[in-house]
Amino acid sequence: MRSWLPLVAALLIAGCSDTPTAGTKKAPAPPPAPLSGRQAFQQTYPQARAWAVDCQPMSIRSINLPDPKSGEGKAGAWEILYVSQSRARQRIYTWSAIEAEGNLHQGVFAGLEQSWRGPTGQARPFLVQAIRIDTPKALETAVAHSAEFLKKTPQPPQVNFMLESTSRFPDPAWRVFWGETVSAAQWSVFIDASTGAYLGN
Repeated sequence: MRSWLPLVAALLIAGCSDTPTAGTKKAPAPPPAPLSGRQAFQQTYPQARAWAVDCQPMSIRSINLPDPKSGEGKAGAWEILYVSQSRARQRIYTWSAIEAEGNLHQGVFAGLEQSWRGPTGQARPFLVQAIRIDTPKALETAVAHSAEFLKKTPQPPQVNFMLESTSRFPDPAWRVFWGETVSAAQWSVFIDASTGAYLGN
């Protein structure tokens, strides 16, 4: 009889130790949330570097989604165009909070490679180190210099962001604009992406 006692005690201990783990529940995943322009860039950059070690950003563009909604300088999706001089190729990477129309996939997604023979228009590639000012700060400065427009437009269109480097300014500049596209924007403000200075509209 006594020989069974240690075995019974061991089984009881094992049963008690399993009870807490069986009752624990996995924490629910956080809801999709928008990111700032610099945050989205940092999400895509490692994959772009794996594609081409000399890659440089050519443009960063916000994409507004119905949900999660954009606000405070953040958007539900972003598109970053990278170029590689050594490969003579360009490639678009996107970050999206959710699966959405327009070939947007949750997380980072790499588009197809295309040929690139160097800048053909005003836009040119720029150094990663030049992106010091993020979109929330750029929006804050843009709003401060848009009082007249906002006063005349009680319900302005959704804000969008575009980062490019052109001959117009010495540093890459955030274009903060109210409208779906640059060409259809009702108002635009340029903010230096390296210093945060207001550059004009």
